Amino acid sequence: MEAEARVNERQSTDDSFLQKILPYAELIAAAVSGILILAGWLLGKNGLVAASVTSYLAAFLIGGFAKAKEGIEATIEDKELNVEMLMVFAAIGSAIIGYWAEGAILIFIFAVSGALETYTMNKSHKEISSLMELQPEEALLITSSGERKVRVSELAVGDAILVKPGERVPADGIIDKGQSSIDQAAITGESIPVIKGFRDEVFAGTVNLTGAITVKVTKASNETLFHKIIQLVQSAQSEKSPSQLFIERFEGRYVKVVLVVVALMMIVPHFALGWSWQESFYRAMILLVVASPCALVASIMPATLSAISNGARHGILVKGGVHLENLSNLNAIAFDKTGTLTKGKPEVTEFVIGEGFSESDLLWKTASVENQSNHPLAKAIVGFAKNRFEKEMIQPDKMEDMPGWGISAEIGGESWKIGKAGFIGEGAALLGSERAERLAAQGNTLVYISVDGVPAGMLALKDVVREKAMAAIGELAQEGVYTVMLTGDSETTAKAIAAESGVDEYFAECLPEEKVDKLKGLMNRFNTVAMVGDGINDAPALATANVGIAMGEGTDVALETADIVLMKNDLPKIAEAIRLSRRMNRIIKQNVVFSILVIMVLIASNFLQVLDLPYGVIGHEGSTILVILNSLRLLRS
Repeated sequence: MEAEARVNERQSTDDSFLQKILPYAELIAAAVSGILILAGWLLGKNGLVAASVTSYLAAFLIGGFAKAKEGIEATIEDKELNVEMLMVFAAIGSAIIGYWAEGAILIFIFAVSGALETYTMNKSHKEISSLMELQPEEALLITSSGERKVRVSELAVGDAILVKPGERVPADGIIDKGQSSIDQAAITGESIPVIKGFRDEVFAGTVNLTGAITVKVTKASNETLFHKIIQLVQSAQSEKSPSQLFIERFEGRYVKVVLVVVALMMIVPHFALGWSWQESFYRAMILLVVASPCALVASIMPATLSAISNGARHGILVKGGVHLENLSNLNAIAFDKTGTLTKGKPEVTEFVIGEGFSESDLLWKTASVENQSNHPLAKAIVGFAKNRFEKEMIQPDKMEDMPGWGISAEIGGESWKIGKAGFIGEGAALLGSERAERLAAQGNTLVYISVDGVPAGMLALKDVVREKAMAAIGELAQEGVYTVMLTGDSETTAKAIAAESGVDEYFAECLPEEKVDKLKGLMNRFNTVAMVGDGINDAPALATANVGIAMGEGTDVALETADIVLMKNDLPKIAEAIRLSRRMNRIIKQNVVFSILVIMVLIASNFLQVLDLPYGVIGHEGSTILVILNSLRLLRS
């Protein structure tokens, strides 16, 4: 039995190891191919020709297997030749005329680019599984015989379910009984929990914080708002960019033209120009080598990787060259509010003390009461108090939480109330209604304090704008980029934050699907639009935008969905990324024009019979080296 257990354990370990390296299989094959090319070159230098050719042949097979297999399968499926097949033919042509090293290098370059593409595609599907983990699998169904757990997929419209404090709401519905604070950050991005009671709507994936509620299901599990977020992400990721569609259309034509010209060059010059069969075949093979897109590939990939490395060194993580390229064409950028333009958690912005009360004593006792709660506003008040003085909190003699209103407590014989103005009573107006209206208009949430029925003070709390947000908006304006804020917050809060941050336009009270609609409207107006966000609710918009940008401290879903991640939440880095993108595109254009001109000169020289194979290889590979060196300039800051 022990031996069998050891065998099973070893098998499990082996399977686990294979699963870990499988996504890197193409990259490993390309690396091995590169090592074999180096070995073949060293063997050839030492006169071991047979061993050198064997090493190059192994590099052909190992490095080119994946792309050759992909090219053959695509050719059979689409009934059309592709660039993968052209690269294979060019490598074989190099080998036929005795240039094994050049053919192997061609395969190696193509294998590396294919491996990076495959790895990126594998990574792009992880956010869906991350989203699914936040959807509860079970719900507590209320029946005539009591409560029982059922799978969420079994719930039907009209079912009543019980959601306890601390649990995620398993389905969209309306509250039939009870009252509680609901954290809707996963859906709306609202930083402060919302008080919900009878007949109020709740969404699957949100968190019930304080009281038990009975929810009447209004939508099936495959029709919930949370499920729609998943569908929106999947839909956006399946859409191909215009440049990608252009390349796919261009591939077949380019391959056909090159192969037709090569075939004609094997035959036509013999009859039309009197070339020998050997000369015709020799010139055709040179054409196949010099016409291969090796230099064009080198024009783009090294420049892209250099720019990505530069960005990573400065805290800008780019998941692919196409996203960095798109930044240079950016005309507008949409920001989520909570956690992006703002810090994502409330802070005390103002403390008003009633006449006859001590500031330190009032704040100390208020914080002592709020210290018993886990509500985000309570935590902000406690944090504010701790920054003002170092004094141990006291334990209230008696305390009662009134969901939706506030907290009542007794401290040393005094009756305390902390909460909404209506909870304190009419006396709250004595604290200054004009001041309260001004603070509310600025997006603050107001918390009132009374002691023995006498208005004692007021705290204003707000999700404050990040220190660097205004600087970032200013830099983007200098780059000619139009800025927009999309938020699930109220009109009042959105207007205040928009004015403070300096964005050009804002849209308030947006659910995730509405953010996508607004974003599509912006894309119609400005063509190329980026989206910056940090929450689950931002995932569909991040996936829909031409470029999705996530904050480094955001949710896993936002980080996986986004195309670019700001590792240190440094918003001004967006403008820096745009400048890097424009510089990269300039260098790529230089490389592409240069490499095309070299290929044209080599083809013309070959046809005029003034280009021998060694010079063709030097010109072809030399142009590749030059464009790579030009690309490496992007590594400099």
